[in-house]
Amino acid sequence: MVVIPYPVIDPDIFRFGPYAVGGWSVGPFAVRWYALAYIAGLVIGWRHCLALAKRPPQVARVQDIDDFLVWATLGVVLGGRTGYVLFYNLDHYLQHPIEILFLWRGGMSFHGGALGVCVAILLFCRQRKINLLAFADIITCAVPIGLFFGRIANFINDELWGRVSDVPWAMIFPSDPEHLPRHPSQLYEAALEGLVLFGVLWLCQHRGLRRRPGAVSGVFLIGYGLARITVEFFRQPDPQLGFLFWGITMGQLLSVPLLFIGLWLVLRAKPVAAGA
Repeated sequence: MVVIPYPVIDPDIFRFGPYAVGGWSVGPFAVRWYALAYIAGLVIGWRHCLALAKRPPQVARVQDIDDFLVWATLGVVLGGRTGYVLFYNLDHYLQHPIEILFLWRGGMSFHGGALGVCVAILLFCRQRKINLLAFADIITCAVPIGLFFGRIANFINDELWGRVSDVPWAMIFPSDPEHLPRHPSQLYEAALEGLVLFGVLWLCQHRGLRRRPGAVSGVFLIGYGLARITVEFFRQPDPQLGFLFWGITMGQLLSVPLLFIGLWLVLRAKPVAAGA
């Protein structure tokens, strides 16, 4: 069977060290694609939110968007790590709690990160007295940017690969102990959760859906939920969890509530006055 060669890319963009300091070995230090993906997602997403904030309806000041970048970063990192620990590998971290701090080893959950950002939005809007749903509509338009870069980083890191397949574009991933051709599911997620979902939200906000606070956020939740549930049929479940029941994965289970919350937000969204 012919497969597409996996393009092996060093997860480290560059590294330096180790260094001898007073008899101690310090380092090596490395800059990784995974870290760069988070930085790119946050910075480009921030710039996108700035552009949206300047368009009607006027929801927040440019200064508010600037300030929220720090809140969003904390929400993504703390929420994403906490979600992974609780949802995907709790037994391991109960036995090795210090490893919760080892972020460089990977292990982030989108659902946990999303919850962390939701908490950040709630607290930030309460402090600044900003309309919660209208502000969330701006922030969610940028989330697919981070998802796109994150999934590309997963692909480069040779992790979260797909199920065994005979499709012509199947790949053999170096970290797969079975060395079998698999779906490059990270690229499927980058396309659906990143590019396609960004396009849908761009169309929604250009069609004036932001004048119905909560509607864009609802579309995002529905879109992400559908994309994640779909891709999970091609993605290999996490080895420590496997399939839960009836062939359902943890990613699918966690995405179902997003569909209902998103639908509720869309149905309850009411238009605001043109001058608001």
